[in-house]
Amino acid sequence: MYDLLKTEERAKRGRFQTVHGTIETPVFMNVATVAAIKGAVSAQDLQQIETQVALANTYHLHLRPNDKLIKELGGLHKFMVWDKPILTDSGGFQVFSLAHRRKIKEEGVYFSSHIDGSKIFMGPEESMQIQSNLGSTIAMAFDECPPAMADKEYIIPSVERTTRWLKRCIEEINKLNSLETTINNKQMLFGINQGGVIPAIRIEHAKVIREFDLPGYSIGGLAVGETHEEMYNILEEVIPHLPKNKPTYLMGVGTPENILEAVDRGIDFFDCVLPARNGRHGHVYTNNGKLNLFNKKHEKDMDPISKECCCPTCQRYSKAYIRHLLKAKEMLGMRLCVIHNLYYFNNLMTEIRVALDNNEFKSYKKKRLKSYKNLN
Repeated sequence: MYDLLKTEERAKRGRFQTVHGTIETPVFMNVATVAAIKGAVSAQDLQQIETQVALANTYHLHLRPNDKLIKELGGLHKFMVWDKPILTDSGGFQVFSLAHRRKIKEEGVYFSSHIDGSKIFMGPEESMQIQSNLGSTIAMAFDECPPAMADKEYIIPSVERTTRWLKRCIEEINKLNSLETTINNKQMLFGINQGGVIPAIRIEHAKVIREFDLPGYSIGGLAVGETHEEMYNILEEVIPHLPKNKPTYLMGVGTPENILEAVDRGIDFFDCVLPARNGRHGHVYTNNGKLNLFNKKHEKDMDPISKECCCPTCQRYSKAYIRHLLKAKEMLGMRLCVIHNLYYFNNLMTEIRVALDNNEFKSYKKKRLKSYKNLN
């Protein structure tokens, strides 16, 4: 299922076989929360910019249009016209992000919908049932994502509950995968390591969940308030205690710099809303750093965002034109920026894989990090 092709110190170059195709790792997953990338980017666009995996969200798709409707219509792949792998987040992050709208109990989490205030309950079984209805390639275990800086008194019982929830997720997904009516009976489950920024708790939790022998493991509860140095320290402490022959996924991260540092520490999978979110605000990534296309200096600049970029945006359009669209609030401006940014992240991962293939990752990382300091 996961072939570890080679390593460079802790950095891993892998290949992950799934029912919806092969994933070359390290990989960045483009975030399609409600089965679409914000910024008017279609599944066809994702194909064109060489996206390997799309990520969708269990909580949001449960609310609208509803996972049972998606199942009735043939599943998420058919619904969004995407034939490559899809990973669905379990709803566990919403336990963190919607803290003012939820109440955590042993059985699960009671939410007030952010759309209309209606009452919603989601526990491990419900999360697995929703993800099974969606038919995603990879389902994430339902967990609590605690605040990064929470103290031991909060973290310890939270992590213990997350472990109990993982056991319930495993039982439920195994049951669902055995049913004839299940859309994808080869759906895989990834477990999630939690523990805030307390290394001892993180390490102990990693040792516990690795015993379940799941197809993959993720590290959650980072990039939620701690410093980059604290995040890197946790990765250094925890990753050696997760199976090397399984993919590791750093949830919700990050910037190009974060990705390079995390790959160096052994991470295979990434996702983040930043490329799309920044693109919608006219902030675009280049090998020399990030540009703000609203800046007046781009008003007469007929060059592309990056002369070395092969994305559809840079092959056709100038910074001056895109800036005009953004200033005029034309959606095309946002779309062009988002497409560029997603291509940039996908291509960054391609370059990382090539560097690993050639045993040149350390030098590639050093060169790229140095170039990012040239611009803000």
